[in-house]
Amino acid sequence: MFERNAKNPIDTLIGASTRIEGDVLFCGGLRIDGHVRGNVTGEPGEPTHVVLGEAGRIDGEVRCSSLVVSGEINGPVYVSEMLEIQPKARIVGEVYYKVLEMHSGALVQGKLSRHDSADPVLHLAVSEM
Repeated sequence: MFERNAKNPIDTLIGASTRIEGDVLFCGGLRIDGHVRGNVTGEPGEPTHVVLGEAGRIDGEVRCSSLVVSGEINGPVYVSEMLEIQPKARIVGEVYYKVLEMHSGALVQGKLSRHDSADPVLHLAVSEM
């Protein structure tokens, strides 16, 4: 996971024992292993990257350039570039993306909407069980 996204270093970590009540505005890379009850928003006009770990949870809106989800999101998701939904991920809410990679076992309860661009791109990943 980190090798492919080596150009998106993690600047901020919200640890597994941390709970945030309120909105988070960030620049660069953000990894969430804890619980955020509020919106998670990348600085507009800047490349922003979020990694939501398996134990991580967001109850609120998510806006960023790229997102890797292994945990749970309850709220709408807006990703301007790449969205990767890992096998244990759960998203309840509408999802807007440009490029999507969704692994077998992932769950999205809501509408998936692709941003308009010249070439439609959808990556489906199958994991060995």
